[in-house]
Parts: sequence; C-alpha cells; structure tokens
Amino acid sequence: MQLSHARRNSLITGITTLVVASAATAALAIPQSGGNVAEAAAPVAGVAGVSVDGQPAAEQAQVPQADAAAAQAQAQAQAQADAAAAAAAAAAQAQADAAAAAAQAQAQAAAQTQAAAEAKAQADAKAKADADAAASRSQERAKLNAKPSYSGSPREIAAQIVPAGQLQCFSNIVSHESTWNPLAVNASSGAYGLVQALPGSKMASAGSDWRTNPATQIKWGLDYMNSRYGSPCAAWSFWQAHHWY
Repeated sequence: MQLSHARRNSLITGITTLVVASAATAALAIPQSGGNVAEAAAPVAGVAGVSVDGQPAAEQAQVPQADAAAAQAQAQAQAQADAAAAAAAAAAQAQADAAAAAAQAQAQAAAQTQAAAEAKAQADAKAKADADAAASRSQERAKLNAKPSYSGSPREIAAQIVPAGQLQCFSNIVSHESTWNPLAVNASSGAYGLVQALPGSKMASAGSDWRTNPATQIKWGLDYMNSRYGSPCAAWSFWQAHHWY
C-alpha cells in the first residue's frame, strides 16, 4: 500500500528528529578529556561480570551443575536402595520357597512312612489270618483223620460204632461168620476177620491196621452191609436165606 506524500514527509521528519536527539545525548555523556575516557570505560568493563540479581555470573553458572550433580546422586542412591530392596525381597522369597519345599518334602516322607507302616500292618494281619486259617484247617483235618479211641471187647466196640437199631442184626452175622474173632481165617476161602472179608485186604480201605484192629474191621463190615444191602438187618435177612452175604 503506498503512503501519501504528506504522510511520508511527516515520517521522515520524525525519524530525523529522533536521530539528532540521540546524538546530542551521547555527546553530553562522553567526558571531554582523553584520560577521563579510559576511567569512564573501566567501570563499564567491570559491569559486564555482574548478573541482573547482583551475583557473579560464574557463581550463577555453577548452580545448575550442582543441581544436576545432586539429582544424579539422588537417582543413584534411589537406584541402589531399589536394588537392595529387590535383593532382599528375592532372598526372602527364596527362603520362603526353600522352607515350603522342605515342608512339602517332609510331608511326603511322612506320608510314605505312614503308607509303608499301614501296608506292613495289613500284610502282617493277612499273614496271621492265613496262618490261623491254615492251622484251623489242619486241626479240622486232624480231627477228621483221627481215629476214635475204642475200648473193650469186639462186641463192646461194635456197640460203640453200629447204630443201636442195627446192632443185633450186625451181631448175628458176625457171630455166625467169625464168632467175634478178629483173627479168624476161613480155611477154604481165605476170608478174614470179624466179618470174613474176601479177601481180607479189602478192609485196608478202612485202615491200615485191618489185620488186628477190631474197630477197623467193624467199620468196614458196617459200610459193606449198608452199601450192598442197605442195612445190617437187610444183610442179615439175606444171610438167613443163603447162609452167606
């Protein structure tokens, strides 16, 4: 935008007046003698080392450096404190983990010991039960295999073995066959014993002492009469009809 001629002349006149006033002020401030010029300049040089707040500029420059060093030292101290705290926490955690592991191991060992003790107790109990059962079976077998003790004459022993209702029939047969002699032998047939078993060795099924033991011969004779005729009385009926049985 172009200024008008009158306005431009007014602006130039203002600037010229300002320059002239500044020059006059400078002339009044400068001393007239040369020696005074140096003296006046000296204080100006000294003023250059003073800050706005009146402290030396060098001291003022050292303040940020000191603050930075203090901040760095504080940061290092904080880092060391944090590291020490972390190390202490790690050590405490490691100690707690070790204690927990030891407690767990101890608990497992105790559980294993308890389990082993219970297993041993069960095994011992089973072994004892098996042994008791075996002993009981052995006693039962011994009782079954044990031969009753009979005493008295062959007739008296027969009364202890043969049922009372069949005893008379049994006695009739034995009286005719051997006259109650356990060592009787039939000279013609070889029949032997109280009931004249033929051959006599058949009576071994009732006992190995069949040759001399009246009880063994009576047991065999009773079993023979029951199995062949049904009873001693039925055998006696057959004997009466045939004179043998």
